[in-house]
Amino acid sequence: MVLEMKVPSPGESITEVEIATWLVEDGDYVEKDQPIAEVDSDKATLELPAEESGIITLKAEEGDAVAVGAVVCHIDMSAAKPEGGAEKKEAPKAEEKKEAPKAEPAKETYATGAASPAAKKILAEKGIAASEVKGTGKDGRVTKEDAVKAVPSMGTPGMGSRGTERKKLSMLRRKVAQRLVSVKNETAMLTTFNEVNMQPIFDLRKEYKEDFKAKHGVGLGFMSFFTLAVVRALKMYPDVNSMIDGDYKISHDFQDISIAVSGPKGLMVPVIRNAENLTFRGVESEVKRLALRARDGQITVDEMTGGTFTITNGGVFGSMLSTPIINPPQSGILGMHNIVNRPMAVNGEVVIQPIMYVALSYDHRIIDGRESVGFLVAVKEALENPVELLMDNNPKKALEM
Repeated sequence: MVLEMKVPSPGESITEVEIATWLVEDGDYVEKDQPIAEVDSDKATLELPAEESGIITLKAEEGDAVAVGAVVCHIDMSAAKPEGGAEKKEAPKAEEKKEAPKAEPAKETYATGAASPAAKKILAEKGIAASEVKGTGKDGRVTKEDAVKAVPSMGTPGMGSRGTERKKLSMLRRKVAQRLVSVKNETAMLTTFNEVNMQPIFDLRKEYKEDFKAKHGVGLGFMSFFTLAVVRALKMYPDVNSMIDGDYKISHDFQDISIAVSGPKGLMVPVIRNAENLTFRGVESEVKRLALRARDGQITVDEMTGGTFTITNGGVFGSMLSTPIINPPQSGILGMHNIVNRPMAVNGEVVIQPIMYVALSYDHRIIDGRESVGFLVAVKEALENPVELLMDNNPKKALEM
């Protein structure tokens, strides 16, 4: 019996996928639930497992766009498993191809390397010697076309590799590119900046991070402080937690925070659901869980769908300052950057402090300057006064929950 394997739906609104990589070859014996392919949707890369055991026949090529529900391979379930493990079914021997006759080398004559009168004039204008141009005319003569195409030498290439590669972008990367261009074209995106003195957070982490990790099994990082500061600011400025749908504004009474993390296929943006209900431990545990799933290629479309606001941390790669681009259909994104010791005026004296620049990109169609600047100032205030504004003046209790 032959099973027709069809493309399952990876998630709502996805109508087609692209075969990114076949993990097996045509004629291989596959086991049930064995990953046989990686498929790209416009939101994620997912593994396609074999539905049954048997000999597989591939019905699509790598790079093919395949509709959800279309047949991508056949599995002959009646085929016996080869002895010694899953080996490729032996293909019938093809007739040996006769060796093609070797092309004779081009004949060299007195004309080889010589330029035609028209070519000679063009080469003279360019300051190129005829001996530097490979002729394509009869017997190697340099033609007018050869001279037109010739480019003056900018130096002799070295002995290193000078290869190039042309590779089709994955469906995920193509979709990201389309979304980024549409954001630039369809939103009134602006960015406002501020700076944060991270010393209070440094002091808290120094005092409590060892106990926090021993108690909860996760580190006390910066993401919990930023996430809870954003949740507080979104409650104060709800327009930043809204989005536009045609002629309507959609507002949310919850805070689902998207976090940008690096995965094997590029940037992924999983969502921390109902971050307003989470403690420091809850945020750090969820960030770790989602980051591991993204790293291992296990993140699902549902885990990256939704989100009302995004936080991205370019600082882990050394970024000092950037203008993050909005994650549609959201209206705002907060960019974190690296922390650098800088001179700062504190109580009338110049003191060296760990400073981070922060950036808020927002859609000016729905968020006014007052809201955008006020939101970022509220984030700054919470990060510089975390004990009072994020911990209710009881850091020990806040970090034990």
